[in-house]
Amino acid sequence: MKLKEIERTAVQAWSPANHHPIYLATGTSAQQLDASFSTNATLEIFEVDFRDPSLDMKQKGTLPASNRFHKLIWGNFGNGSPESSGVIIGGGDNGVLTMYSVHHILVSKSEPVIGQTEKHSGPVRALDFNPFQSNLLASGANDSEIFIWDLNNFSVPMTPGAKSQPHEDISVVSWNRQVQHILSSAHPSGKAVVWDLRKNEPIIKVSDHSNRMHCSGMAWHPEVATQLVLSSEDDRLPVIQIWDLRFATSPLSQLEGHTRGVLSVSWCQADPELLLSSAKDNRILCWNPSMGEVVYELPIRSQWCFDVQWCPRNPSVFSAATFDGWINIYSVMGGNLEAQQKTQADKISSSFNNLDPFGTGQILPPLQVPEQVAQTTLIPPLKKPPKWIRRPVGVSFAFGGKLISFGLTKAPGQQVQQTYPHQVFISQVTTETEFLLRSRELQMALQSGSLLDYCQGKIQTAKLPFDENLWNFLKVNLEQESRTKLLKLLGYSKEDLCCRRAVESLLEMTDQALLLGNFEAAVELCMRAERFADAIILAIAGGENLLKETQKRYFAKHKTKLSLLLSSVVQQNWQDIVRTCDLQSWKEALAILLTYSKHEDYTHLCDMLGARLESEGDAALSNDACLCYISSGNVERLVECWVKNHETSSPLALQDLIEKVMVLSRSVEMLQGTAGHVPGPVLAERITQYASLLASQGCLAAAMNYLPSSSKEVSEKRVAVWKRSIWGKNDTLYERELLPEKFTPPAPITAPVMSLPTEPQGIHPQLSRLQESGQSPPGAPKEGSLQVPRGIGAFPSHHGIYLLQPFMLLLHSFSCFSLCQYHQLPVERVERKEVPPEHQALKATFEGLVQRCSAVATDPKTRRRLEDALQRLECLYEKLREQTLSPTILMGLHEIARCVEARNYQQGLLVHTQVVSSSSFSEVSGFMPILKVLMTIAGKLNV
Repeated sequence: MKLKEIERTAVQAWSPANHHPIYLATGTSAQQLDASFSTNATLEIFEVDFRDPSLDMKQKGTLPASNRFHKLIWGNFGNGSPESSGVIIGGGDNGVLTMYSVHHILVSKSEPVIGQTEKHSGPVRALDFNPFQSNLLASGANDSEIFIWDLNNFSVPMTPGAKSQPHEDISVVSWNRQVQHILSSAHPSGKAVVWDLRKNEPIIKVSDHSNRMHCSGMAWHPEVATQLVLSSEDDRLPVIQIWDLRFATSPLSQLEGHTRGVLSVSWCQADPELLLSSAKDNRILCWNPSMGEVVYELPIRSQWCFDVQWCPRNPSVFSAATFDGWINIYSVMGGNLEAQQKTQADKISSSFNNLDPFGTGQILPPLQVPEQVAQTTLIPPLKKPPKWIRRPVGVSFAFGGKLISFGLTKAPGQQVQQTYPHQVFISQVTTETEFLLRSRELQMALQSGSLLDYCQGKIQTAKLPFDENLWNFLKVNLEQESRTKLLKLLGYSKEDLCCRRAVESLLEMTDQALLLGNFEAAVELCMRAERFADAIILAIAGGENLLKETQKRYFAKHKTKLSLLLSSVVQQNWQDIVRTCDLQSWKEALAILLTYSKHEDYTHLCDMLGARLESEGDAALSNDACLCYISSGNVERLVECWVKNHETSSPLALQDLIEKVMVLSRSVEMLQGTAGHVPGPVLAERITQYASLLASQGCLAAAMNYLPSSSKEVSEKRVAVWKRSIWGKNDTLYERELLPEKFTPPAPITAPVMSLPTEPQGIHPQLSRLQESGQSPPGAPKEGSLQVPRGIGAFPSHHGIYLLQPFMLLLHSFSCFSLCQYHQLPVERVERKEVPPEHQALKATFEGLVQRCSAVATDPKTRRRLEDALQRLECLYEKLREQTLSPTILMGLHEIARCVEARNYQQGLLVHTQVVSSSSFSEVSGFMPILKVLMTIAGKLNV
């Protein structure tokens, strides 16, 4: 894209990189004439203001010069003072070398020429400032003359050594960009000489043996000290050669893209992978020298460009001076290339103001020439981002608590190479150290089975009495005779009954004897209190012998304070006690349930009592409802009650809840002998949060342990979450009105592990009955098959809108279904290979394990899991047939099989964890979860 233009037949020089604003100096060229054939010389300075959208540049200073210029260069010498802008050195005819003060030119107050010499014997065509010492200038002219000038003493130069033989013109001199005492010079013949100023002699000569290399330009690599480029002006060899002085017998590589001789080169100091060249084929090319590739091309169309130069301050900009008398400034970032607007005919017409040039006063007729149409060409930008806009470093967080960062590395003193090493670092970020510590403690307790010790530790470290009481309840649930021990926690004990007689009234002791089921003691106490009616009623409940003995002492009927309690005990009407008891006496009501209610009614009655405490009690009683749900083993209701009264958004608060959930779930499993039910919506949401948090801290294997292990569990969970997300927990009216009569839940997806209890209630009566009978609802996929849902976690609302659930997205991210389960073809069309002989033992072992478990399993849910396992293991066998598993995974599978054969399922689970944690998730997710389920079931069934 063209940015600026100026019509000048001139050589050019950019202001140094540290100078602001950006200036461009031009000096009338000594080798060209403009249309006026003028021999005057001018030195001008223009401001390059890219904020101005026009193509014009503002002239900031001008100075008539005594000599035309072969070469112009702008250096930092004298830039120490605030008013200084450096110096411009001009090389002219007859060996004249002139030094100008830029500041004096700009302000036009003092004499701008601050130094001049005629030491050279011919035109000075080569100039370069030392990049390390701004006062050192190298110049070259005819007859192999090279001088080193100290600008502090401009009269006496030094030479780098004896003149090279035979004598030739010096076309270019260049200081090394890394080593300050190394200087190179080049001759039109194609030879380059490298000088060491410490030794004052040439140290190496580089020349092409083809004798067609007419050197027009030379440049040192900006970063690699031993590399330089030479360009050839000869049309027979229009190339750019890259030389490395360590292998100076031949070029390291050669850039071939121009069709005619190369006139100039310029190496970008901001990015070594950008090298500009201009040639007699009217093209400007930008190369990546290390790759030998053209990354940018600019067609000029008009005339040859004899000089291209990168802008030192703005590396995306370069200038080009052409033989038709224009200096243009372009951007390598792409855009439009506009042709010059004024033609020669336009210039002549404007000079005569459209009047007859011979004084007749007549208006000139229009010139009958084809109208000049401005041509516009779209120029693409660089093929890759240049170094100055590339991010040198970057960082991004990834799933699983990973931190991905990149950057260039360079050891101290190390030479940066031509191809840059790009290193990507993957780090594990953990921000919740206490959370992870507590999570690992919970995992170890769950895996080792030492939950009693775990609970005891929680009791000892509890900071609040309620927390201590709650963990006591959880611990008792894990022990034998939990009802008796729960009574003790409530404050009722048979052993304590006798020792209290001295300090408590007979009436209170009667209450407690009744609560403990000790009819004989209760009757005795009633008789002593002369409560004969109560004694008779109790005796009836205590048996025939006690009744006969009590009847002898019965004299009258009396309605007592204990009538209601006595009636309930005798008639076994426990629901009345739960519904009518004083909430402040909830412990007594719970003690009655522990003492008298049947096992099948106990859970429901405890939940009823907890619900009353939540709905009718104050904050403290609502909190106590948690103890009722722990007593009943209702995990979902415990979570709902806990969430209502406690904050669970922080990692430690969520960990606190999950600890209680997992301990209670394990006690329920121990009581029932099987795994619990699928978690309900509230618990599922918290488990999802917990698994996400573990994953974000890098604990992927631990996170998977908390997610569902079967497609049926996921299907039930999706229905529960969908119901809750659309209508809320208790909106049963909307259920009846908005659900179709034949409702089919969304097709399930299979996802990976610890099953937790939930409400057994379905969202529709028909659906609930189908689930209880083990059948699938109409339209739902059969167990073991897979239908691709309309969208992962997308559920239809009553407005026809699909709701995307974050919970289902997480399940999908951990899902253990593989591509082999999509689009199942009919069996008759599939020709399965045999499992390789070396892996036949795996199939035999795992199928044998399923058969052993099926032979002794009586629980319907366990049997369904085993049937599902047979189908899910097909994914493993398919991978074995295709031989796509890594050797590490195969070794782990065979080790697991050996543990299964030895009935050492605990060791097998440890090997399983190691394989999962060290393998790609997508590689093992189709079969490793079901192997864990199988070994867990086998361990419980002791097969």
